[in-house]
Amino acid sequence: MKSVKDILNGNLLSEIPSTGNSVKNEIDALPASEVFKCPICQDRGIILEGDVAYPCSCMQTKKLENQFRHARISRELMNCRFDKFRFDYYSSSASDQSHSEGAIKALNAAKSFVKECLHSPYGLGILFTGPVGSGKTYLAASIANELMAANRKVLFLVVPDLLDELRATYKSELNELDLLDSARTIPILILDDLGAHNYTDWTKNRLYSIINYRLNEHLPTVITSNLPLEEMEDYIGLRTTSRIIQSSRIFRLTVPKDIRFQIYEEREGRK
Repeated sequence: MKSVKDILNGNLLSEIPSTGNSVKNEIDALPASEVFKCPICQDRGIILEGDVAYPCSCMQTKKLENQFRHARISRELMNCRFDKFRFDYYSSSASDQSHSEGAIKALNAAKSFVKECLHSPYGLGILFTGPVGSGKTYLAASIANELMAANRKVLFLVVPDLLDELRATYKSELNELDLLDSARTIPILILDDLGAHNYTDWTKNRLYSIINYRLNEHLPTVITSNLPLEEMEDYIGLRTTSRIIQSSRIFRLTVPKDIRFQIYEEREGRK
């Protein structure tokens, strides 16, 4: 019987029959980089030094990847960080500092929110409002990334996608309850793009169920929306809007020009 160390060292390959077309020969013929995802530990997850085992650095990478999958945050948003937030996107004329002032307040609020979540799992959430391309999603994703780096559980849901999933589970009560329960009970929930969608009474009730539960349990929620508060109740209803206001600090972001368009101009050398 092989020892654990022999197994970890890959010596079981010696038991593969040595034939002209054997799997072992094919493996031996491949470069190490094509056989193992991690050439340091050869995908074992540990590094052996004598009789002592150390976790390989690739395990931290896998842990982060699993966190992102659990959080449902997109690959595009994984690199959003507070220290990369660019105030030059909010600069206009020297006489109009309202864009920059709003961005400073929103960024400071996002940083404070993270500190509060690290101190206590209960508290107020944040509502970022503003036009399309004003940096709301960037701040929400930065919050998610900072909290995940501190091993906090986060769920990042894009509201239109959430509504589509809920509609898809309409005939499967168990799946619907699983999805709603995750959104209700996750320590930090982020609802991105709560906008002017085609809300039915059924989807309004599901959103209310999530927001109301989290309000009652004092679980913080981060919400981004391009809807002004006075229009929000027309789409999601008065009772849901009221509970969002009750459970959130509200900050508005504005820009002289859509940030995505500014990025496009930079990329094309038009600035």
